[in-house]
Amino acid sequence: MDQNHQNAFAYRVIDQANTHNSPTPFRQPNPTPRHGHRPSADSFNSFISQRLAATSVMSDTMRPPAIWFPTLHAGSGADVFTERLVAGLRARDVRAEIAWLPHHAEYAPWSVPVIPAPKWANIIHINTWLPPRFIPDGLPVVATALHCVHDPALTPYKNLAQSLYHKLWIKAVERQNLERAARVISISEYSARQIQATFGTTGIHVVPIGIDPKGAFQAYPAPDKPHKPFRLLFVGNWSARKGADLLAPIMQTLGMDFELWVRAGLRSRQLDALPPNIKQIPRCENETALAQLYRQCDALLFPSRLEGFGMVALEAQACGLPVIATNGSALPEVVKHGISGFLCKTDQTGDFASAIRLLAADRARYEQISLAARQLATSQFSEETAIDKYLNLYQSLLSPPRCGQY
Repeated sequence: MDQNHQNAFAYRVIDQANTHNSPTPFRQPNPTPRHGHRPSADSFNSFISQRLAATSVMSDTMRPPAIWFPTLHAGSGADVFTERLVAGLRARDVRAEIAWLPHHAEYAPWSVPVIPAPKWANIIHINTWLPPRFIPDGLPVVATALHCVHDPALTPYKNLAQSLYHKLWIKAVERQNLERAARVISISEYSARQIQATFGTTGIHVVPIGIDPKGAFQAYPAPDKPHKPFRLLFVGNWSARKGADLLAPIMQTLGMDFELWVRAGLRSRQLDALPPNIKQIPRCENETALAQLYRQCDALLFPSRLEGFGMVALEAQACGLPVIATNGSALPEVVKHGISGFLCKTDQTGDFASAIRLLAADRARYEQISLAARQLATSQFSEETAIDKYLNLYQSLLSPPRCGQY
């Protein structure tokens, strides 16, 4: 085959590759330039190599994201976050799978075998607390920080063991993960600021948690609301960070015209010595049962001292519950004071009691806030919007650099 035939054949091959791999085919130069000059063999070979390399890059960019989540089974809202994100991705026909690691892998990683990344995965998504031992090399890493335990606001509520653990172990783990990650995500503006202040990390992407307006968390008409006695609900782990120690004083201040149902989180245990107007509720086995529990109550009481987002507050509002929460950390991003609930001063049990009484005393205002809570949750915290943002971030890791970035 002479040189002209070789040229023509090579151009046809590239044309076919372009047709299959790019919506806008490359323009081909004239194989026989003006003035009768033919390209030299070296320039032609260089041209072919560049074109084939470009075609290969375009083929790579067409790969859909396939995300693997090596995840600590912490028995907390972090588990729920990961499960919901994976479910949302799968609903978009995106391959996403969780590899659960036992909780002790967090503080004794050497005692747990490393799980190799599956061959189908092209992105690793982690929580910043995952020990680096479990993060495979060779794939881009997305790291989500659900909250920042190094926040000075939390310091007074840590015991000595927690303070040392966070300072000497978790902080080092998070620093390594944040430095390694190609993309860092925070679920609130507040947490993003704390991460930047603690680690100096910049370029953090804020993706608030979303909720499916057609999912389990629905608000239904309830002519019997508010109940008598006025029924409050607390959902969360029984810890100082969640403000669990404030619940009894608040309920003692309110008296027997108010009752509190407590569902003590994923790390549930039997609670002792509770006031008579506090009742412990068994753990809900699924979202449907949890949503039904929300709807059986009149308002959410959530005196948490530190929230990276406030998922419980969002769920409650989606079910039409006004939220009485702390005016601190990320909670003002989720609960709008006087609109979808009330925000109270940190640790001020009297403020919480006053807000609850105000809500219970005016049925018309109660119904107005209940409707606004549902509208806020479904309009400003769409799951579809959150998944779109994650997919854009994932795809940005699989796309080639633009011109000038090579």
